[in-house]
Amino acid sequence: MFLHQLDQYTVGDIMDRRLIKLKEEANSREAINTMISHNLDDIILTDETEKVVAVLTFKDLMKQIRSEEDLTKPLKDLVSQKVIVSTEEAQAIEARNLMKKNHIGRLPVIREGKVVGIVRVNDILNKVYSKIDEMHTALEKILDSLYEGVCVVNPEGTVLLWSKGIEKLYEVNQEEIVGRNLEEFFPTALLLKTLNSKQPIRNVYHSPRPGSYAIISSIPIFIGGEMIAAVSTDRDITETTNLSEELETTKEKLDLLETEVKKINEEQYSFHNVIGKSDIIKEKILEARKVALANSSVLIGGESGTGKEVFARAIHQASGRKGPFVAINCSAIPESLFESEMFGYESGAFTGALNKGKIGKVELANQGTLFLDEIGDMPLYMQAKMLRVLQERQVLRVGGEKSIDIDVRVISATHRNLENMVTEGTFREDLYYRLNVVYIDLPSLRERKEDIPIFLRRFISEFCEENNLRVPEIDAEVLQVLMNYPWPGNIRELKNAIEHLVIFSKDNVIQKNSLPERVLEKKITDEKQQQPVSFDLQENIRNTEISTIKGAMDMADNNKAKAAKIMNIPRSTLYYKLKYYGMKEYL
Repeated sequence: MFLHQLDQYTVGDIMDRRLIKLKEEANSREAINTMISHNLDDIILTDETEKVVAVLTFKDLMKQIRSEEDLTKPLKDLVSQKVIVSTEEAQAIEARNLMKKNHIGRLPVIREGKVVGIVRVNDILNKVYSKIDEMHTALEKILDSLYEGVCVVNPEGTVLLWSKGIEKLYEVNQEEIVGRNLEEFFPTALLLKTLNSKQPIRNVYHSPRPGSYAIISSIPIFIGGEMIAAVSTDRDITETTNLSEELETTKEKLDLLETEVKKINEEQYSFHNVIGKSDIIKEKILEARKVALANSSVLIGGESGTGKEVFARAIHQASGRKGPFVAINCSAIPESLFESEMFGYESGAFTGALNKGKIGKVELANQGTLFLDEIGDMPLYMQAKMLRVLQERQVLRVGGEKSIDIDVRVISATHRNLENMVTEGTFREDLYYRLNVVYIDLPSLRERKEDIPIFLRRFISEFCEENNLRVPEIDAEVLQVLMNYPWPGNIRELKNAIEHLVIFSKDNVIQKNSLPERVLEKKITDEKQQQPVSFDLQENIRNTEISTIKGAMDMADNNKAKAAKIMNIPRSTLYYKLKYYGMKEYL
């Protein structure tokens, strides 16, 4: 690399712009005096048009003096051969070869017919020597910065180069070993074997001293068929070896941790963790438990925010499948990237593809569960490809030629009416029946309002724990408002509203003015529009009290003291009401 830089030097890089020009009519005496006054030993003769006629040296003029010739003769009479010139753009090595060929030591440099400088053999040599010095310094720094240690020996085994890296590895200083025979320090060195065999030796494991490890390679260097040196590279792998041993010793711990994490995940996403005690949610959990044990495809319906992914994860967890649960939101992937995301791609499949290719979501879910959320948003062309994958149990990467066998259970979810989409032609009928082997329709929060207090308690506790907050008390009127709100966003909206309640609670109490504006506005509107179904005051009071007691008891996790405090009544009054209304499940 550095040697190529020498070839790139031009005459313009090294020429001397200090020069003496005299007209060819000038005489020798003038030339000698001019050279002495300018401390130069050459002079360039030009004609009236500034064209170079010759180059004369101080030595040439001294010959004239020794021959006792007339020093007043014109200098052009001394010219005996045609002048050879060069240009600034010419390579310096070419100029040197030109001078060597013509047995001359100088070349005038011409630009647009006029002389602008002169290049001498010494100029070229000085530049070369200077660059060699630079190369030597740079090479030393490069070798010392390498992670590998480098050693070079001559054919007799004398150490010519000993880098900082190898100095550190073997704890032998450069000053001690350079210029001495390697065998004095390392009698069994790999380099000595290479010198004897004249054959390369690669990747030999070696421990130069206790607790230190290296990988060594050595090769002979030949020029013109003759071995002139041998070089070894010693890569210190002590840190890697120690790390490998540490990893090996911690493998059992990692296995134990993996088992524990799996247990935690199973608990987190199990049916036991599905929130709710209402009859309708219990029924849906029972349906999901039954289908979990089969490999049948499941389609989960329901409004947005009803917990479709929670159910999908619980089904996967209960299925006992060994592979992972891989979720993909069909509405969040650009249509142009859908196929590569689902099926992956091979190296160079398209512009911008990773060099090593990429595994797709379907293949990633092998032996596990693929959850296709918002399946109704899958493009039609992808529906046909997805159907083929489900039928053939094989996936073909984009740009690939070999199909890959897969074992994937598919659970889909949507808030849209797929039957209507089939009728409209926006969803494939054959794929619909393939996905809809078992259908589970999750209820909205409006259909399970008795679960709101349970969600309220859980979400408040989780949010306060995450943010290091005290769990606040809840005013009974707040619970009543939450129970009557329609929750168009279902559980997701409820969770966001509860975070709002905690953030804006005052004196660690959640009051009516802590509610989000949309909930308060809906309550006011409902109060204006709602007409009682029955005008029986006693019946309305009874229903209201029963609903409020149920909500408070669920929110207090059946703790009667807490429930009484939430409703702002004595505990004795709560006991009386429970007995009066026959609410035995809370007694």
